[in-house]
Amino acid sequence: MAIVSKQLKKTDIEKRLTIPSKSLKSFPSLAGNHVVKFEARDESGHRWEFQIYTRKGKKYLKPVLTKGWREFVCTKKLSIGDKVEFDKEEKEQGEAVMYRVRVVRAVKIFGYVLDHISS
Repeated sequence: MAIVSKQLKKTDIEKRLTIPSKSLKSFPSLAGNHVVKFEARDESGHRWEFQIYTRKGKKYLKPVLTKGWREFVCTKKLSIGDKVEFDKEEKEQGEAVMYRVRVVRAVKIFGYVLDHISS
């Protein structure tokens, strides 16, 4: 099950990926900071380094993926309507947690999204 599944909008493509605050508990702990880095592997096994950024000292954190996100968007040639999903694989005690990122392409006809297919 995906910890984040989001259909991409213009801001997600052009600037940063906003993620729900409730999903923060599934990513590495911020531990009092407002920035945390993590790695995720795509379908081909390529490692991507992302950075989650939150507002400093605010009640509503408004988390976003910043560092690494635009490179991912450009390399994968993502467009509005595509989906991106992050999964977390729990490991045995003492082993590192592995994150996966998956792109689900939008099937569009005349500009309307009809369905999504894994790429």
